[in-house]
Amino acid sequence: MAYHGVVIPNALMATNIDSYNRSVVDAAAQDNGNLLVMGARSTTAGEGEVFDVSQPVTGSLTNLWMAYSGDEIVVTNAQYKGLDPDPRNFFNAIGDVFSAYKIAVGDIILVNAEALAGTYTAGSSTHVNATDQAWKLTWGTSQTASVVSYKLLAVKYISLATGAIDSQRVTAYELECVAVA
Repeated sequence: MAYHGVVIPNALMATNIDSYNRSVVDAAAQDNGNLLVMGARSTTAGEGEVFDVSQPVTGSLTNLWMAYSGDEIVVTNAQYKGLDPDPRNFFNAIGDVFSAYKIAVGDIILVNAEALAGTYTAGSSTHVNATDQAWKLTWGTSQTASVVSYKLLAVKYISLATGAIDSQRVTAYELECVAVA
């Protein structure tokens, strides 16, 4: 089973600024933690307060937004919610309206490996950066100039409830935003 990105906001500027939070929609399924380019308001009937988003590409790797639906309730067969306690199974389905926040310097987030592209290498992976045609931040050995970039603060864990008796944890990365442009 392929898992999806998990994002836990530790400290976000968007928490206290309403204009840094928006309802968005995309023609692709979106994981929490995916990078988004904010577009115009949706022209779909009933979505007057919803904005279209797209994938970051060269020339639009600055001032990005991040997908984050805090309720992380898995929907099964479009009818039942909350049947799966594992947040890694959550994603925003194609065409569903979901939440996004504007990334700001100083934001601190905790993400699992599925929310990032590339491979973490202890001792050399120090940053994650926005890259061309990638929804996810990508591991690197340094900050990339003129793009959204986070530095690694610590390797931690996210505890997961997997059932009535069992619990487990997965490796997670605490990141601080150091550049938005």
